[in-house]
Amino acid sequence: MLKKFLTEVIVEIVGKPGEELVGLLDGKKYTNEFLIAKKLDLTINQTRNLLYKISDYGLVSSIRKKDKKKGWYTYFWKIEIFKSLSFLEKLLLKRVNEINHQIKSRKEKQFYSCEKCSIEVTEEKALIHNFICNECGEVYGLKDNSSIIRALEKEKNRFDKELELVGEEIRKEEEKIEKAKNRKLKKEEKEKIEKRRIKRELTKKAKEKEKKDAEKKNPTLKKKAPVKKIKVVKGKSKSKSKVVKKKSVAKAKKKPISKPKKKVASKPKKKK
Repeated sequence: MLKKFLTEVIVEIVGKPGEELVGLLDGKKYTNEFLIAKKLDLTINQTRNLLYKISDYGLVSSIRKKDKKKGWYTYFWKIEIFKSLSFLEKLLLKRVNEINHQIKSRKEKQFYSCEKCSIEVTEEKALIHNFICNECGEVYGLKDNSSIIRALEKEKNRFDKELELVGEEIRKEEEKIEKAKNRKLKKEEKEKIEKRRIKRELTKKAKEKEKKDAEKKNPTLKKKAPVKKIKVVKGKSKSKSKVVKKKSVAKAKKKPISKPKKKVASKPKKKK
């Protein structure tokens, strides 16, 4: 179904040669223009002209590579599926609008025709010429629009169904594009993380090397002992101070109280 829609788009732009061209253009990989020319049995200039016409609508993309031996550039082409489907959707909507306009015109206006010359004119034109055909002089007859309206409505229904199918294909392509985008973003994120890890390792190695070089130059350089950080827990500092105070008081109580010594009065010396 997708190939059918893509063929319809390319044929709309370049004509019948587009039927074979769609089968040669891949939606994922780029195809060598010389290979396309060979498969189409056309010259490289004729093939390029077809591709350039499609490229004007943005429905194909290309990359070029330089031949190292010959020195000229070779182009590789790829069909843009999402853009092609969007182009077809707009084209179908335009056709549906045109048919709706014709149906409305057939229902609201009257048309006249000359059976001999197979000419159809509006009521205004028929009135200007007094309902007489300019070509043969026969009188115009009133045209029955019912069969034409039925045919137009049938064609409109066909385009409406095709529009639904094209819409489904567009949604599928949108999902594919979104998934590819997410994969790309994940890949880029992984690459960033890996780069940061490598950078950290290199910085660490550089610092270690500087340290070793400094130790070699100055052998007396001693490693500083790491300072341990004391964690202070809130709500426990006061209770600890209280416990210390209680312990100090208890120790003070346990110490024996020394009694003051009594002074002995010296006896008076006898006079000779």
